[in-house]
Amino acid sequence: MLLVGERINGMFKDIGRAVAKKDPEPVRTWAIKQTEAGAHYLDVNTGPRAEDQVDAMKWLVKTIQEVTDIPLCLDSTNYDAIEAGLRLLKKPGMINSVHADREKIERVFPMAKEYNAKLIGLTMDKKGIPKDADSRTALAMELVAAADEFGFPIEDLYIDPLILPVNVAQDHAVEVLKTIQNAKTLSNPAPKTIVGLSNVSQKTVDRSLVNRTFMVMAMACGLDAAIVDVNDESLMDAVATARIILNEEVYADSYLKVFKSKK
Repeated sequence: MLLVGERINGMFKDIGRAVAKKDPEPVRTWAIKQTEAGAHYLDVNTGPRAEDQVDAMKWLVKTIQEVTDIPLCLDSTNYDAIEAGLRLLKKPGMINSVHADREKIERVFPMAKEYNAKLIGLTMDKKGIPKDADSRTALAMELVAAADEFGFPIEDLYIDPLILPVNVAQDHAVEVLKTIQNAKTLSNPAPKTIVGLSNVSQKTVDRSLVNRTFMVMAMACGLDAAIVDVNDESLMDAVATARIILNEEVYADSYLKVFKSKK
């Protein structure tokens, strides 16, 4: 299970202020905290307050890499900002993300290949996010076909079926789980799957409970990765336990300690 730390995102007030003022301390703090908590990648999103997205992304990448050397997942709808960040990475990163739109596919797949970056592909197009699993799977297939067309390694493509908040789109959750299962049938080898976990719990009463419950259900359906709050200890304990139950780790009474030591 690949874990991408979600916290360096300008949508959070402290990071938004840090980006606007070029204050490195909140960024450094969260980079260190998430690294110590076991993140494999750190998501890096400039957020809406950045007047110059390219400059903000370059500043964030440089600031983070001063305190940690784990790979970064560059998150923006501005592909010039992503490419500027990719040029500065010390290790191959991840691009978050590309829609199943032809113009975006033609821009992003060659860029991901050039910089040896993993790529998150969203099951949405200009019409938006489909409701049912079949429609999501059809868009995932377009992304798989694009990987083949542009010579992009299919094992580096992560399909995101786009989970929506359960309090306003409850019927989508089951369709997302089905899409995760369906993605494994699209090619051989199959693309990987990923979710932005915290989306499922937006504005719910007990966000941590909703997040970890959905996480375990998605793992049982074959989920490979997630953008998560790696500092949520209850969530990380649930991930560790799910790996035991799914026979991905050998059980020992100390498995939680072992999982944390591996992190």
